[in-house]
Amino acid sequence: MESIDALISHYGYIGIFGLLTLGIVGLPVPDETLLLACGALIAQGKLEWIAAWLSAVAGSMCGITVSYAIGRLAGRGFVHRWGPYVHFTLERQHKVQAWFDRLGHWVLTFGYFILGVRHFTALVAGMSEVRYRTFALYAYPGAVLWVSTFVGLGAYLGDNWKGVLALIHRSMLALILAVAAVAVIVFLVHRRRRKA
Repeated sequence: MESIDALISHYGYIGIFGLLTLGIVGLPVPDETLLLACGALIAQGKLEWIAAWLSAVAGSMCGITVSYAIGRLAGRGFVHRWGPYVHFTLERQHKVQAWFDRLGHWVLTFGYFILGVRHFTALVAGMSEVRYRTFALYAYPGAVLWVSTFVGLGAYLGDNWKGVLALIHRSMLALILAVAAVAVIVFLVHRRRRKA
């Protein structure tokens, strides 16, 4: 966690953008830790909140767009060959594809909040040949919501964010189930309105 603070302090807004881009693509970057640290540094006056927020949102959007482009252009063959290097096994691909088929495009919006899912939803959307406009309509608001939630939480908690992060990791299963429940409810309400 100290290294995240040091990286942000050294590279600033470009570092935030770059790390989140790489993290969303699937490299081992602790995304939530980074966002919480950004919020804490904003609260301490070490980062300008608008610039930090914009850097984080832009990095998240860039990362998910790169993943979408890989899925769209390279297709399943690329993912089968290179997926294991970013922990995207065949089993995970099937799980994410099943989620995507059941919950539709809402997985792109709320998948950010689910560790292990956000990295692959855009790949699956690309492989499923979801149109870019549809992808952007669901994925980009998800980036804004996710970044705002964790940066805001980090700013609110200040120096206490590290203790809360440990609690979040211990309670991750409950958090995942809660987010999944919200996603299912939103999907069902949306589906019902479309039928009415």
